[in-house]
Amino acid sequence: MNSFRYDTVTFESTADKAIIDNLIKYAVAPRPICFASTIDKDGNVNLSPFSYFNLMSHQPPICVFSPLRRMRDGSTKHTLDNIQEVNEVVINIVNFAMVQQQSLASTEYAKEINEFDKSGFTPIPSLHVRPPRVAESPVQLECRVKEVIALSDEPGAGNLVIAEVLYMHVHKELLHSNNTIKQEELDLVARLGGDWYCRVTNDNLFIVPKPLRSLGIGVDRLPEHIRLSKVLTGNHLGLLANVESLPILKETSLDDKYLNYLRLNLAPGSPQLTQKVHEYAAQLLDTEQLDRAWQVLLGL
Repeated sequence: MNSFRYDTVTFESTADKAIIDNLIKYAVAPRPICFASTIDKDGNVNLSPFSYFNLMSHQPPICVFSPLRRMRDGSTKHTLDNIQEVNEVVINIVNFAMVQQQSLASTEYAKEINEFDKSGFTPIPSLHVRPPRVAESPVQLECRVKEVIALSDEPGAGNLVIAEVLYMHVHKELLHSNNTIKQEELDLVARLGGDWYCRVTNDNLFIVPKPLRSLGIGVDRLPEHIRLSKVLTGNHLGLLANVESLPILKETSLDDKYLNYLRLNLAPGSPQLTQKVHEYAAQLLDTEQLDRAWQVLLGL
């Protein structure tokens, strides 16, 4: 594989706390948004987004999100206060159609103010928990809070809310007949650093084949001219190495007109031929033609 030199700037979590507080949200991203609806013991509803959030288990299905203490004074947010009174939450998944309203709901309104009203979302009853769901959300997860783990009492400290999913509601038009989600139509958004968000559109969706259960050969077993290529990237090498064994050159590879053209016009074993063949293989890999790329490389 190519050898690269990376220059880095290092920050220490205590001495450079303010810098890391800012930078890390750009680096650990994109982060899905937990749009949490909660209720207190008196029936006051709160709706607020949190981007420190993810799925942590299948059986049981567990989501974890983290309402941070306020930076200015270390006080806790209404979501966390409500959960400590009523251990239930609905996690409403955010898509592009609702992203601006979701952002508005993050405003620090007073406790008695209902963010459903302020943001213009439609509350609908949940089946098993007291907090309402957001009707506009494409996926809604009714959860019981199993535990809250406070990480410290300092400003900016997280509180890990461990929530078990009891019911999952999905907008019907987003489901295939076999009850899988139409990923390209979900139109999810996610948080980055600062004011930045990103959107999961059809243009930026792509597939990465899972590693073989029978074990891929690994980059270390690729032929040297492939492994040390100045053209093929780490992504290309990862694709090529995800095969059970080194492929065998097939006679049909001799029918490749462009490869034959290169062989006729460039000296055998020359760096120029190697580069052109690798560039050709890279194009094939970028268009998901793994088998053909292997044949081109084997025919060098």
